[in-house]
Amino acid sequence: MLYRPFGSTGLTLSALGFGCGSIGGLMVRGAYPDMRKTVARAIELGVTYFDTASMYGVGQSEVNLGAVLRELGQETNADIIVGTKVRLKTDEMTHIERAITTSVEASLRRLGRESVDLIQYHNRIGPNRTAADPEANLDDLARIVQTFAKLQKAGKVRFWGITALGETDALHAAVEQGGFHSIQSAFNLLNPSAARPVAADFPYQNYDGLINRAAARGMGVIAIRVLAGGALSGASARHPVAAPSVNPIASAPTYETDVQQAHAFQFLIDEGVVENLVEAAIRFVISHEAVSTALVGTSNLEQLELAATYAGRGTLPEEVLGRL
Repeated sequence: MLYRPFGSTGLTLSALGFGCGSIGGLMVRGAYPDMRKTVARAIELGVTYFDTASMYGVGQSEVNLGAVLRELGQETNADIIVGTKVRLKTDEMTHIERAITTSVEASLRRLGRESVDLIQYHNRIGPNRTAADPEANLDDLARIVQTFAKLQKAGKVRFWGITALGETDALHAAVEQGGFHSIQSAFNLLNPSAARPVAADFPYQNYDGLINRAAARGMGVIAIRVLAGGALSGASARHPVAAPSVNPIASAPTYETDVQQAHAFQFLIDEGVVENLVEAAIRFVISHEAVSTALVGTSNLEQLELAATYAGRGTLPEEVLGRL
């Protein structure tokens, strides 16, 4: 397993992160023995970062992850870093501190922990907030940062960050404003714009090097949608435990179109660079030095084993990255 510094926090994360969300589905809809076996194996393989959220399975992901980690024991968990998230509803934007505090305390109860290593604000970021839209603006972010800092003083969180989805200019302004330790950013073969240059006629949202800007300011970077919700497997079929449908983020309007676009990378298989498209997707993301961890959701133990194998093969050759 490769390991990367998590910005300026002093933490070190595994290059492969364990996603506990609804898309892979294991920690939401899986059988508990399968969850336990898979998390235990992930730890054996050197995975240190586990990412959940209060909205994954309406809290069920947090409950399951907490139960599994407690069952596996504290000695096994010594190096484990757990991140969760808070998302505010429209009516909660008028009392941000109270709403965030309530959400974090509920997450801690579900996780069975006194403190969480990383708390992330999960709403979209934009220039303006309306009465009907819970998108956060820069003033909101300043209040959110103040709230997280209070929670840190209370011993309930160690570090905090944002999910960097929303309007590109607003996201860059948020990073420049700072005050948080990390970002989660969409970054994959279909849309690499958060870290790599794209053409002027790029058809999807252009994040304009957001990851690079965040890393330059000492922020840790969690890459999300590494497999584009599964589309970068090149197959439309969904695992029974996985989310039956996926809404694309910053790529094509439909999941099926993303699956079709994934086959543009078939040449990597034909030339023997990678075994399959999933390997290409994972290794492409960890090839960028600013990425602290590439978050991959799995549906079962086999998928975890493969993801760890591919991450263990390291970065793609520079010549290949240039062609991509």
